[in-house]
Amino acid sequence: MKILDIANRKYFFALTILILIPLFTFSQRHSSNDGLRKLQVALQIINYAYVDSIKEKDLVETAIVEMLKELDPHSIYISEKDLQRANEPLQGNFEGIGIQFEILKDTITVVHPLTGGPSEKLGIISGDKIVKIDEEDVVGKHVNNQFVLDHLRGKKGTKVKVAIYRRGKEDLLDYTITRDKIPINSIGAVYMIAPAVGYINLNRFSLTTTKEFQDAVKKLKEEGMQDLILDLRNNAGGYMAPAIEISDEFLGLGKIIVYTEGMRSKRENFYSTFKGNFEEGQVVIMINQNSASSSEIVAGAVQDWDRGLIVGRRSFGKGLVQRPYNLPDSSQIRLTTARYHTPSGRYIQKPYKDGVEEYYKDFANRYRRGELVNADSIKLPDSLKYQTANGRTVYGGGGIMPDVFIPWDSTPLTDYYLDIRRHNIINPLVGEYVDKNRKKLQKAYPDFIRFKEEFVVDEPLMELFFDAADAAEIDMDEEEFAASGKLIKSQIKGLIAQKLWDITSFYIIANKLDPEVTRAVEIIQDDSLFKDLNR
Repeated sequence: MKILDIANRKYFFALTILILIPLFTFSQRHSSNDGLRKLQVALQIINYAYVDSIKEKDLVETAIVEMLKELDPHSIYISEKDLQRANEPLQGNFEGIGIQFEILKDTITVVHPLTGGPSEKLGIISGDKIVKIDEEDVVGKHVNNQFVLDHLRGKKGTKVKVAIYRRGKEDLLDYTITRDKIPINSIGAVYMIAPAVGYINLNRFSLTTTKEFQDAVKKLKEEGMQDLILDLRNNAGGYMAPAIEISDEFLGLGKIIVYTEGMRSKRENFYSTFKGNFEEGQVVIMINQNSASSSEIVAGAVQDWDRGLIVGRRSFGKGLVQRPYNLPDSSQIRLTTARYHTPSGRYIQKPYKDGVEEYYKDFANRYRRGELVNADSIKLPDSLKYQTANGRTVYGGGGIMPDVFIPWDSTPLTDYYLDIRRHNIINPLVGEYVDKNRKKLQKAYPDFIRFKEEFVVDEPLMELFFDAADAAEIDMDEEEFAASGKLIKSQIKGLIAQKLWDITSFYIIANKLDPEVTRAVEIIQDDSLFKDLNR
């Protein structure tokens, strides 16, 4: 299942402060540079003497990419073609028809029309199948996610014609959709997870994140929230500004949130203001090994000021700030220009001297060392010790160390389950099941609460699952299914709920079986743990 125009995850690691500097100023300033002259002469020689024709633009792009690799893992080049898609998740919107879709049996199927989008306004509904786009048949093996993006997204105000098959209708339904700006939400779920305890899942830091977060806090307060769990697991970051603004929501006036500095970037301090909307009440922030960048800014600020507890596992460890520099052909370099430090002075960037490949093997290395299941496996020198506002010991040098370690439970992640995921068995199965049974399900479960309490993934539904697994030639392993069965059934039920209601419904069901979320709820309800923060 994809949302139209979601960009590749690799760009989420950008910590971006927009400044535009024309390239010609660099050419004038460094025209006498020997290295630059050498590169120019080499390119001239290749153009003049190489045995075959060359694509100079491709050569230059390759040279830029390879140069940036020699600097650090987060300085990157983005081509003009990829730049818009890379920016969309950070801008918080894209331009298109406004559907969440999946491809079922070579057919584009609407999972949800996005709220307020042009498709929803025209009456397109979940389960609709798009079989023609601008009179072209779009059913078959050639239809993939990129095909859908290329045909359905486009500039605001442009029109696209679609023909839709809807179960129960004899004829195709024709729609002319005017594309518009569609929001990409930063928040996956907002709900009351326990009495007086709110839960917010935040998946990226974009231009719209602060407003989304403030709206979520307001909603939860109206529902009786006194304490908050902020789930930043697997949040790889984004813009720095919303990370500072969300940290500000928790902190009183005049507290440093983060500071940045580099060889050519003087120190800049960022302070909290008087605008915080959740300066009281207990806070738990959930992190894991994939929480990076802006997530670490928020976790670091809350931890250093003893404002709340950080729970989970050591975060990714990205403490480098990138700024974008536009090139003449509208491509872009995102160059590391500074390091950021938490309020106590911690620099949390993990080492990268052994190259990019080794850098991204860090997860595997942590797994081998046993760090994901045993906090004692993490060995950090005393030189990386720092003190929080109230004198607690915290560590720098490669991510944010949690106050309460939660081991990674890999028991359900058997080879059988991973094969099920790899072959994408569950999502198409659920899509077809809901498509065939939507009216019956809606009649039996008129609201989500009733569905959550009463719906059971029964034997006939599991038979459909086993048939789909058999068709994909996934060998059944009784012992491994016994370990993974609850997770598989939870995902089936959660995805059915999502297709009938929304993504929050999925999280509510999935979180019931998530031991990390369960532990976070226990922690936030334990007043004795929070008393230690204020000693």
